[in-house]
Amino acid sequence: MKQLLLLLSLTCSSFLSLPTYAAPSLSHPVLTSQGEQTTLSEFKGQVVYVDFWASWCGPCRKSFPWMNAMQAKYQQQGLAIVAINLDTEKALADKFLSKLPAQFHVRFDPEGTTAQEFNLQGMPSSFIFNKQGELVQSHMGFFEEYASQYEQELVTLLKE
Repeated sequence: MKQLLLLLSLTCSSFLSLPTYAAPSLSHPVLTSQGEQTTLSEFKGQVVYVDFWASWCGPCRKSFPWMNAMQAKYQQQGLAIVAINLDTEKALADKFLSKLPAQFHVRFDPEGTTAQEFNLQGMPSSFIFNKQGELVQSHMGFFEEYASQYEQELVTLLKE
């Protein structure tokens, strides 16, 4: 019996020591361009396309024109695109944005805490939330050949 209890104790303690991640949600903190803390909950009630990016990310340069087009095309139907920058220095993001202006919402996560909560595996990474604020889709990377598929996912959610 003692051995069984010891085994259960060791098994349980090993489970407790595993890293845990909060599920991606709209409640995680981010910063505005003025450095004020907010959350993505400000967009609840809309289909929210959250994209993590950095100034050094090559594929991010390809995703920005697509996100601009999607925001322009579907904003009136309830789409909110929010790109979260992960550069530790805002000047790097500003330089990127001067070359590839964003016509959607940009937020900042210089400490990477929100990216960690989303368990980010690569860049860019996108997470799509429905109008109820529930995560329904995610993508790692941006591939132009899948752009119509990405758009269709948004259109389907906008119709719900």
